Amino acid sequence: MIAHAPSRRRLLLFGLLVAACAIAAAIAVVSGARSGSGGAPAATGARGILPAAQAHRRPVVVFASRDPRRPAAGGQVAVATLGAAPGRRALTPLRCDRVDYSPAGIGLCLARGHGLAASYRAEVFGPDLRVRHSLGVDGIPSRTRVSADGRLGAVTLFVAGHSYAAAGTFSTATTLIDLSTGAKIAGLESFAVLDGERRVTAVDVNFWGVTFDPRDSDRFYATLATGGKTYLIRGFVRAREARVIRENVECPSLSPDGARIVFKKRGGSSARPWRLTELDLATMRETPLAERRSVDDQADWLDAEHVLYGIDGAVWVVRADGRGRPRRYLADASSPAAVWVTLLQVV
Repeated sequence: MIAHAPSRRRLLLFGLLVAACAIAAAIAVVSGARSGSGGAPAATGARGILPAAQAHRRPVVVFASRDPRRPAAGGQVAVATLGAAPGRRALTPLRCDRVDYSPAGIGLCLARGHGLAASYRAEVFGPDLRVRHSLGVDGIPSRTRVSADGRLGAVTLFVAGHSYAAAGTFSTATTLIDLSTGAKIAGLESFAVLDGERRVTAVDVNFWGVTFDPRDSDRFYATLATGGKTYLIRGFVRAREARVIRENVECPSLSPDGARIVFKKRGGSSARPWRLTELDLATMRETPLAERRSVDDQADWLDAEHVLYGIDGAVWVVRADGRGRPRRYLADASSPAAVWVTLLQVV
């Protein structure tokens, strides 16, 4: 009997170990489901968020939710209902450095690639948050936009340097994408650009900050940089051409009616180089916004009178007519995309 005692003890210890592992696994599953951090139950529920919002015509904001403990990590895409204050955020399985989403139910995500290579990919996804197409891109993510009809997308990546601080000290690559197929349409560098009657042929040209006209996705606006200056261009996708229409405009964002843009205007000190400004495209009248901090972001229109933008690790909102004062809209967030903005007016 004494000879069998060690064997029974080993069996008992083994049984306790198995039980402990089972309990730990159960706790992990439950925690993942509650936190929405990618566990199967959370991911399954998250895939119904956008279809439900669309079915009920409920305006939402899609954005990259940031973990303040890991500022260098890519954002986890989140969704919240729109309002004077956003609803509680719901995390989704997608991770993106930059994200945009259109009322047509098509999104575009600039995400880090998988495997050993630290490349990035432009991923087209639907309302179920499943990636439909994936296109390899080179550089560091900077901007992305989707047309209102969901047909076209644009991505900008830094291919040298990581800052817009001084035009001419960096290089970018801006690509237009057919979102129905995930295929590259063209790089803006291949477009014919006219400044008056003269074609721009400088070798130092850079493009970024595409914004599509909500009334006609073939027409877009973007920033052209050359010779240390920036310019607003208006272009046409099918014609592969664009025209310079104004100087000192960066990262334009068209209003829901396509009549105005909000952009970054250079003119401050080196510590605060930019001022968010509204431009009426019919009169070319400029209105500085009440946000006096330097904002290095491409704003997005929350509704016809307000814009969202990222600064200091959060998303802020301010009126587009220069009145009022800015206020924080979403903590630990970036890359906001307001969806179905015409259905909402923020008081």
